[in-house]
Amino acid sequence: MKLVASKTSPYARKIRVLLAEKQLACEFVEESAWNAGTTVPRYNPLNKIPVLVTDDGTCLYDSVVIAEYLDPLGAPSFIPPAGLERACVRRDEALGDGIADAGIAIFLERKREAARQDPAWIDRQRSKVDAGIEAVARELGGKAYLRGDTLSLGDVACACALLWLEFRMPEIAWRTRHAALGRWIERLEARPSFSSTRPPA
Repeated sequence: MKLVASKTSPYARKIRVLLAEKQLACEFVEESAWNAGTTVPRYNPLNKIPVLVTDDGTCLYDSVVIAEYLDPLGAPSFIPPAGLERACVRRDEALGDGIADAGIAIFLERKREAARQDPAWIDRQRSKVDAGIEAVARELGGKAYLRGDTLSLGDVACACALLWLEFRMPEIAWRTRHAALGRWIERLEARPSFSSTRPPA
C-alpha cells in the first residue's frame, strides 16, 4: 500500500495513526495538494489528500473511506461492527473531522490579503471549532476514551483535530479550558502511533 499525504494534514494523521496502531506496512509519499505541479490529481480527481493506493492500484479517498477500508485489515479494530455503538464512533469521527474542517477554513481565509478576508466567515467557523471542542469535552467526561475503556476511531479523529489546532492555531488554547481533554491528549501523545506522526516543527 501507499499513502499519498501531507505530514501536517489532520486527516492524513488520522490514517497514519491507524496504520501505526495496526502495524500495517505502507509507503508514505509526501505530497501537498497546494503545491504547483502537485501529483495529487493523479490519485484523486478532487485534488485532496490523503489518498491510499492499494496493492492492486485502487485509489481510495477520503480519510473516512480509507479508515473503513483499513479497519478489518489487522488488529486492533477501531470501529465497532454494527449498531448504535458503531454509529456513535462514526459520529465522533465526524465531530473530529468537522473541527478540522472549520479550523482549516479559518487558516485558509487568513492567508488571503487582509482587505479580502471575511471576518464574519472566520467568526462562523470559529464558533464551529469552539462548539466542537465543547462537544468532545462533554463526550469524554471522566472516561478514559470517548467510548469508555477502548480507543476508537473517534478518539483518533478528535485528537488529530485538536492537535492540529495547537499546531496551526495555538491561540485557541483549548487545554487551558479543558483539563480532562489535556490529560486524554497526553495519554494519546505517549503512544508511538501519535509520537511518530507529529507534524514537523
